[in-house]
Amino acid sequence: MSARPLSIYVHVPFCASRCGYCDFNTYTATELGDAVSRDTFHRVLIEEVRMAATDLRAQGRAREVQTVFFGGGTPTLIGPSALGEVLQSIRDELGLAPGAEVTTEANPDSIDQAGLDALLAAGFTRISLGMQSSASHVLRILDRTHTPGRSVAMARAARRAGFAHVSLDLIYGTPGESDADLRGSLDAVLDSGVDHVSAYALIVEDGTPLARRIARGELSMPDDDIAASRYELIDDALVAAGLDWYEVSNWAKPAGQCRHNIAYWRSDDWWGIGPGAHSHLGGVRWWNAKHPRTYADALSAGQSPRSGIEHLTEAERRTERVMLAMRMRSGLPVAELGDGHDRDGTVIDRLRGRGLVDASALDDGRLVLTRPGRLLADAVIREILDAASPDQQG
Repeated sequence: MSARPLSIYVHVPFCASRCGYCDFNTYTATELGDAVSRDTFHRVLIEEVRMAATDLRAQGRAREVQTVFFGGGTPTLIGPSALGEVLQSIRDELGLAPGAEVTTEANPDSIDQAGLDALLAAGFTRISLGMQSSASHVLRILDRTHTPGRSVAMARAARRAGFAHVSLDLIYGTPGESDADLRGSLDAVLDSGVDHVSAYALIVEDGTPLARRIARGELSMPDDDIAASRYELIDDALVAAGLDWYEVSNWAKPAGQCRHNIAYWRSDDWWGIGPGAHSHLGGVRWWNAKHPRTYADALSAGQSPRSGIEHLTEAERRTERVMLAMRMRSGLPVAELGDGHDRDGTVIDRLRGRGLVDASALDDGRLVLTRPGRLLADAVIREILDAASPDQQG
């Protein structure tokens, strides 16, 4: 088990303001009040890093870290110096492998050139900027606070600073967004010179301000056909510019793939640091207390912040493997489905016949989604799982 790659995720739960579509475990200063201090929260994170390292050493599972990812929230709100201190604690307690990938997310208005320089000096190699759109009216609907040109400006600045990899995130299918708006966003992305793009269809989560606006009839969501055409527009533009898809929602230039996210999709080992962070080691998953105050109080008392745990069965692990691998360009070896898959011998052939899996890849023994298959990825994966023998299903 100690031979499995190890990654570290660090959750920084702070945001300057709450976006109307977001249901992540994040908090504004107003929501937290005096309960938690942003200025000192990195020390709490460092305490969990130390606890994690002690635990891993005691189990004989300690090894150098291959990737580190700071997410949130907006990690850069606690400042490059604090992020650097947390990264240094990971380096000191566990060690970073040669060539380790170290990423932070950032909002375009939460970082500047000096901050980029400081992050690079601290050892960060990759930055992911939340652009979402270049259309001002789309940003307003999403409650984003940055101006349309800020994302491209900071992406270019990150390149100038010397970051090996720079990514921009897009959201498509926002109420009021047009094809022209999306084309404008794509033009801006490609003009920025980034080597990685993530593009996600807007999901309206229950309980969010955006969901309430839609329920009141103030906004209306585009239908599935429009969302599909927008995905095709994105894929066409990015592939033509040399960014190939390597996961359903992610495109990169050669060597630009996010190794940390690939570790998730391959079900490698990772330890999640921070409130609400999830961890996975060898088929065991656990998660931390969600609220920053509860999380911090546990660590201050010398206790683990863990609030839940589950041991995945072989069937559950197999199901997750199919679900995650099928989203990737590398696909899933047919042999991994086992002898009992596709008992009537028709499901995979039917997927091939409908053009949802790549015929040449299938001839080589791999299930790989075509672009029509990517548009129906969830349904395709359900068909594959439903074709498994009863003793293989979870």
